[in-house]
Amino acid sequence: MARAVVFLADGFEEIEAITPIDYLRRAGVQVETVAIPVDGKADLLVAGSHKIPVKADLTFDELAMRDSNDLPDAVVVPGGMPGAANIGACELAVDLIKKMFEQKKLVSAICAAPVVVLGKTGVLAGKNYTCYPGKKKFEDYCGGKEKADQLTAGANLVPDKPFVVDQNLITGRGPGAAEEFAMAIVEYLCGAETAAKIKAASVQR
Repeated sequence: MARAVVFLADGFEEIEAITPIDYLRRAGVQVETVAIPVDGKADLLVAGSHKIPVKADLTFDELAMRDSNDLPDAVVVPGGMPGAANIGACELAVDLIKKMFEQKKLVSAICAAPVVVLGKTGVLAGKNYTCYPGKKKFEDYCGGKEKADQLTAGANLVPDKPFVVDQNLITGRGPGAAEEFAMAIVEYLCGAETAAKIKAASVQR
């Protein structure tokens, strides 16, 4: 059974987190929601950007206590502000994303998260990606323009696409693309046949 973790930090975009959780669990993926600490403190009850509270399965500290060689198959990073910024501020979460990507595990992020979180990990270098069409810049989250240019060298923004798949990287554009983004993750982890069954059963457009 495939395993995935979904990061939750105060201010996350609810639909971008819950939609992947829902569809991945329908597909039989073992999904755990992980509360990311903010200012050094983590509570299992995490408030979304629209003040919807979600109880996480475990804290990041609990996740970090596990065997470091037993990585999940995928990580999902929702957007929303300040949720994405709170995830990006957690160095251990950023390090886990890097490690997973290096070991060819699936890294997925949507909305602000590709810029705010993935930008500082280096996983976008040489990759096609999409993100929320706002004015956030890599340099604002990577420690300046020079560092940002190094970390994102060759990254290619694909505008007007709900999601983009580039090897073991899946990025999504925003809340309205959450369903298609989630289903791209399902297909990656579980195959086209499983994705087609879920799409039909859930009456997707």
